[in-house]
Amino acid sequence: MKLIGRNIVKDYPGTRALNDVSIELESGKIHALLGKNGSGKSTLVKLFAGVIPPTSGELYMDDKRLILNSPADAHAQGIVTVYQETSLIPNMSVAENIFLNKMPKHGPVIDWRGVYMQAERLLKTMDAAIDPHVPIAQLSMWQRQIVEITKAMSFNPKVLMLDEPTSALAQHEVQNLLQFIRSLKERDIVIIYITHKLQELKDIADDVTVLRDGNYIGTIPMQETDHKDIIGMMFGQVSVRSRPRDIAVKDDVVMRVRHLTRHKYYSDVSFELGKGEILGIAGMLGSGRTELLRGIFRADPVSAGEVVVGDKVITKGNPIKMIRYGLGLTPEDRKTDGLILFNSIKDNLCYASMRQTAIAGFIENKKKRNDYARRQIEALEIRTSNMENPCNSLSGGNQQKVVVGNWLNTEPFIMLYDEPSRGIDVNAKQQIFEIMWKQARKGVSSIFVSTELEELLEVCHRILVMKNGRIIGEVNPDACGVEDLYAACMSGDVPEKITFAERGNGVLRHENTQ
Repeated sequence: MKLIGRNIVKDYPGTRALNDVSIELESGKIHALLGKNGSGKSTLVKLFAGVIPPTSGELYMDDKRLILNSPADAHAQGIVTVYQETSLIPNMSVAENIFLNKMPKHGPVIDWRGVYMQAERLLKTMDAAIDPHVPIAQLSMWQRQIVEITKAMSFNPKVLMLDEPTSALAQHEVQNLLQFIRSLKERDIVIIYITHKLQELKDIADDVTVLRDGNYIGTIPMQETDHKDIIGMMFGQVSVRSRPRDIAVKDDVVMRVRHLTRHKYYSDVSFELGKGEILGIAGMLGSGRTELLRGIFRADPVSAGEVVVGDKVITKGNPIKMIRYGLGLTPEDRKTDGLILFNSIKDNLCYASMRQTAIAGFIENKKKRNDYARRQIEALEIRTSNMENPCNSLSGGNQQKVVVGNWLNTEPFIMLYDEPSRGIDVNAKQQIFEIMWKQARKGVSSIFVSTELEELLEVCHRILVMKNGRIIGEVNPDACGVEDLYAACMSGDVPEKITFAERGNGVLRHENTQ
């Protein structure tokens, strides 16, 4: 059996997500589908799942053409998806979850004996040693994933798509689940395995298919390749510009993070930040990067640890307190957390500095607010005809400048940037980077989180690698390629050649104190 896509194109306004992609996936194998963010991987999966239609091109199951206008259409054709977030109901039993919405019945009455007998029979055929009577809440995470896959298999699928099934599992649980998935190869189904974990591929994949920038790059047998080749397919020839060499890190340490922990998100994070340093944090989605920034800024609570700003030791706090200590945070989602889109550009540039632009902290000083807003519009080159215009009248790049300008009006000496270049064009991205470099020359320190690893290599003095909520290493952008950094984020292995060895010039500041 084969699932086939021929000349698939998917267009969105101003963007081509898939460009003439042709692909064949056959049963009896586990096909790993890889690609960096924006590669078109998620778009292709959504097409197969019936979530979105192609702009052009055709899908086939063997020789039968598929018309998939909805997930129900895909399901009817035997295409089932298991997502990384399980859809199981914790207080219901394993059997109830497997047969939810399709319970065996005697007339209008549920056949409960049949429910548990059929669930037990299905679990045995899957070699899953799980009691069908047990509530889901009593199972481990990997057992829940097995129940989720068993539930999918109860539909007798022809195609099974597994989306990051090990993302929430501990290492010992991963091996148990992978062994279970490998057993499914004996069935006549097409198995598509979506992952960003390179270290899993040798244990699970027969073939590896790579997409890049909406294009099909190729499919290769896993036995004939290695991580380096795969990453080369994912990235191609990447040219990374370097930061200006006149931006030097001062010897002063402006902030120390000591053993900061928020249970389930990040654990025992320690590092130092130098004056004028731009410190990058690299990691895959779910590594804890955003949560760490929010914890430092006290936008979210922390479970343990402390932040030392100058000589101030902060174990408890809130964003208002952190602003007074000289910190600012540009959030990941500017439209939800960074701006009030229907309010004026001027207002959005002054929200964080309201204490500075008010008389006695309470009465609005209109002249000062106008001056503060105008200062940032000029300094950041925000393109607007009138600062009284609503913020949603601006382009994405100019909106992001407003978010940054709002915090620069507080005159911070530490800025935390969470995905500041997301959703803006190349020129606007470069302008955001120029702002960071300009502030660094003034002695302002920055922590910069980005999913685009090329950006971190271009902008930062130093990069911490984060995985599963922990700092696992730090790398020198001058000695590191994007392939090496990506491999470190995915596999957790930081090559020795890119780990900082020199501690001169105040650049390396990894805190190891107890």
